[in-house]
Amino acid sequence: MCLWRLRGSSTGHGRCSSARPVKRLALSGRCLAILLFAIVLTQPASSQLGITIGTPSWLPKLELVLQRRALLLTGHSRVIIRAARGVSAGSVTTLILSAGGTVGRTLGVIDAQVADVPNISIATLAASSLVGHISLDRAIAGALERTGATIGAPAVRQYLGFDGSGVGIAVIDSGITPWHDDLAAPTAGAQRVDRFVDFVNGRLAAYDDYGHGTHVAGIIAGNGFDSSGARSGIAPAAHLVVLKVLDGSGRGRISDVIAAFDYVVRNKDTLNIRIVNLSVATGVYESYSTDPLTLAAQQVASAGIVVVAAAGNNGRDPQGTTQYGGVTAPGNAPWVLTVGASSHMGTSDRADDTMAAFSSRGPAAIDYKAKPDLVAPGVGIESLSVPASLFYATDTRYLLPGTVPTSYLPYLSLSGTSMAAPVVAGTVALMLQANPALTPNAVKAILQYTSETYDGYDPLTEGAGFLNAKGAVELAQFFAAPDGSDPTSGDWSASLIWGTRLVRGGRLTADASAWSTGVTWGASTTASGLPIDWGVIGPLDRWTMMSSASQNVVWGTTCGGADCGGPWNHGAVFGTSDDETVVWGTSDEETVVWGTSCDDPSCQPVIWNQ
Repeated sequence: MCLWRLRGSSTGHGRCSSARPVKRLALSGRCLAILLFAIVLTQPASSQLGITIGTPSWLPKLELVLQRRALLLTGHSRVIIRAARGVSAGSVTTLILSAGGTVGRTLGVIDAQVADVPNISIATLAASSLVGHISLDRAIAGALERTGATIGAPAVRQYLGFDGSGVGIAVIDSGITPWHDDLAAPTAGAQRVDRFVDFVNGRLAAYDDYGHGTHVAGIIAGNGFDSSGARSGIAPAAHLVVLKVLDGSGRGRISDVIAAFDYVVRNKDTLNIRIVNLSVATGVYESYSTDPLTLAAQQVASAGIVVVAAAGNNGRDPQGTTQYGGVTAPGNAPWVLTVGASSHMGTSDRADDTMAAFSSRGPAAIDYKAKPDLVAPGVGIESLSVPASLFYATDTRYLLPGTVPTSYLPYLSLSGTSMAAPVVAGTVALMLQANPALTPNAVKAILQYTSETYDGYDPLTEGAGFLNAKGAVELAQFFAAPDGSDPTSGDWSASLIWGTRLVRGGRLTADASAWSTGVTWGASTTASGLPIDWGVIGPLDRWTMMSSASQNVVWGTTCGGADCGGPWNHGAVFGTSDDETVVWGTSDEETVVWGTSCDDPSCQPVIWNQ
């Protein structure tokens, strides 16, 4: 431990003393780093020490929370340390140990190392040329809060003949109970859970002590055996690779999710993994360009795997006020297919579908990308239960019987974007069965283009629209064997949300450069610098920024006076929304401001902190 003795008010000096003389030099260096760092954060460049101190070059290597923790002389932080370009993750192990840290697992997918380090050593680690970036190993949790019929999935199976056969889906969640009747192959009785890996406790046999993962898996691929088919999933013949990252209370770490991503990339060919479903989430604390979780998701997408994530359940504040900007990570990243939640209102009729009030709205914090990408049913979703799980013990009023004799109640009704994401993941399985050549970008484009918009919702609420599984599979099939005609579009939105652009009209083409695996969704050019081509999507005057008044979104408006208040505080600062507009204000390094264009008192900003 270091103790500072500051002398004088204008030319103070610090002395770091230690009870262990052998450590004096190293500790002095750390204390000096902390002192200079504290001065940088609290004083102008001309400091009280009489020297000029600029911002340390390594400061951007730390996310904001760690910048603050680096000032502390006590405590530890569990972090993810990404190696610098050209440096292997193993090379930073010695550095971590020399800084008094404990080394955890290696995350090869992003060349990173998990570690527990003293806060006093954070600045020293960041200053090393071996280190590229340091992030907190943040906590994750499940995004929890008649499904198939309302999106058209039964019609896909009945009339188009697709059920997800041959498509592998990785479910990164709390585990699975593979012996549930609805997860068996109906003809041979074999299980459809191909692989189970436990990143929490290291157990070999599959289990789910929380119950969330099994429920999610059933939405994707349950065959409805215990309900005579009534509660079947979206792709009942798909096979599952289940990766446990949540413990029995529904908590976990992003390093476990990244390790699961690493497993997916390494085993994608052997297990034919084409989709990852992530119904777990964490807050947005740094840009997706530096967050290890979103960067790991990018590696998965670059491998040709569709990453489907829940948008989060931050659509309202504790007082019940609608709020914007609550999308969670990794759903804030452009390469992730981010799903909000709608309500089917207990019917199979799409006409009465509404948005779920809890569903997180965009834009994404820090980077301000338009999210969600689309919405799918996430209210009162009936799927599989697990008798020995926390959910089964605590949510007894939501347990449901089947139609065949069982020793327990085999179904459970849950709500949340956790339930909406697997609806989309199952739909993607049907699309990939119809057209295995689809890239992640092409999948997102088709889902958005075929979605259906509803009056009264802006693109930051419903994304491109409400999921239309039948239309998406039909267009995927059309891409596989185009015949020169246009597929029947019906009520399709015929729109894309590309970055901050709302693109409407025209026809998608299968060979457009925008669908290439190496193109980041929302980018202005391809990786080689060529202009993005969406295909035959309509005339230029239909390519409008989302700031167009006709699209009911004012994007980037500068606000003034009372409309420009409130700290970000890792939560969200919001303006107002009515039937006419959603108005977004300005931002700086510390604050995101949501303004408003009206003078009415009802247009005061709303602040919500996580």
